[in-house]
Amino acid sequence: MKRLSLEIARRLLLVGKIAVLLLISIAPGRSQTKNYDFNDSHFHLTNNIQEGPNIHDFLNMMETRAGRVALFGVPLQQQWSYRVDGDRAPTYYLHSDAPLYYYSFTDAWMAMAYKSLSKEQQTRFDPMITGFNPTDMYAADHIRRVLQTFPGVFTGIGEFTIHKEFVSAKIPGEVASLQNPALDRILDFAAEVGLVVLLHNDVDIPLKKDGSEPAYFNQIKDLFKRHPNTTLIWAHMGLGRLVAPPGAYLTQIEAMMRDPGFHNLYIDISWDEVAKYFVASPEATRLLAETMQRYPDRFLFGSDSAAPVDQSKYLKVFYQYDPLWNALDAETSHKVRLGNYERIFDEARRKVRSWESVHVCGAPCLPLTLHQTSNRDPSR
Repeated sequence: MKRLSLEIARRLLLVGKIAVLLLISIAPGRSQTKNYDFNDSHFHLTNNIQEGPNIHDFLNMMETRAGRVALFGVPLQQQWSYRVDGDRAPTYYLHSDAPLYYYSFTDAWMAMAYKSLSKEQQTRFDPMITGFNPTDMYAADHIRRVLQTFPGVFTGIGEFTIHKEFVSAKIPGEVASLQNPALDRILDFAAEVGLVVLLHNDVDIPLKKDGSEPAYFNQIKDLFKRHPNTTLIWAHMGLGRLVAPPGAYLTQIEAMMRDPGFHNLYIDISWDEVAKYFVASPEATRLLAETMQRYPDRFLFGSDSAAPVDQSKYLKVFYQYDPLWNALDAETSHKVRLGNYERIFDEARRKVRSWESVHVCGAPCLPLTLHQTSNRDPSR
């Protein structure tokens, strides 16, 4: 009986491994997007109250304009506090003084939306894990569990936030920090798996006028250099609604591009609140275009659209950047709009599926958490 039980367990484990290998073999391959206008490195299917279009309706919005999209929800839920807002239900984080809280179910919601698509449709999406608290040392375990629960789905993590104007102060509990070991643990795990990381961190505090060094610039650079093996995308170039480019900011960004210590860093130019700075004048557009043309492999377009109701809303930021597209040479424009996305996310897909082939168990086994693995007594 013991021998029979071992044989059954061995065969069940083999079936599990074969299932994962089959999953990899049929995983969406490289999507050729040369006939589209752009790939979107930054898109929220849902908003701050977890509402948004059906993913099939969003595919219709993408139509022949957007080729591939990094797909995620919003990890922070806006609380509807009747004491604060009464019957006026807030739908955005600026609509209420009530707090925000981390909403982990967003990852399962995105996974199920993705899995509702045909295999061909899935090739146009790269789902991302966002539903974790970056101050929590267990956050990396959440990411691992999501990968093990939904193998073949996710390509990266993010967008998640450390310092963000108006948002950080609305989250109860420990304040997120670029110097928190929990964040290092997340980025280390992303490197192990091959996950792309899309990180939001403002370079400065809002409306600063004293001309001093941006508040978080040195900290974010230190973080990036601590993780040379992690593929990092800095959302919005560190800018925001009230965080304008500091003096000579593009010169500082260019210095990072020249530094081999930031070889794994990419910049996303998403959000209408960021685009406004670079289309405000022909000079501002020219300076960004010239920076991109010197480092054409390091920038990506993203919409930062959240739960758009129609195609015009979704395409707003792409059209807003028309002066930039007109200022770029054809090769650089193609890389920023299309090519860099494909190169970065194709490689991430390959690495993550490879990791899953080793670490996703069949039905008979339950995965250890990172905590259990790292703290297991070797004598037992």
